[in-house]
Amino acid sequence: LSHEEFYVVFVDRANQVIKTEQISKGGLSGTVADGKVIFQKALELKCSAMILAHNHPSGQLKPSEADLKLTKSLMNFGKYIDLQVLDHLIFSDNSYFSFADEGILN
Repeated sequence: LSHEEFYVVFVDRANQVIKTEQISKGGLSGTVADGKVIFQKALELKCSAMILAHNHPSGQLKPSEADLKLTKSLMNFGKYIDLQVLDHLIFSDNSYFSFADEGILN
């Protein structure tokens, strides 16, 4: 894609996908992922956990400061309501970056 998009995969206790939802569609260098929108959808779906995912049109897989801040914020709030963030994936045309694989979600 030539623009950035943000998705959330909502899963049940067995990590089975309940629904995949596009949260936002942005421009070349970013998109807005509002935590209130994400958690509203999570609560509506009665999910147990979620996987965050977005693309970087530039091909750069390294998480931005905004990516790190958003992930930490969503993880912290999720702990209060027992809704776990399992991973945050960043995709490019040829590869991906996993926050879980890199130990960033600890």
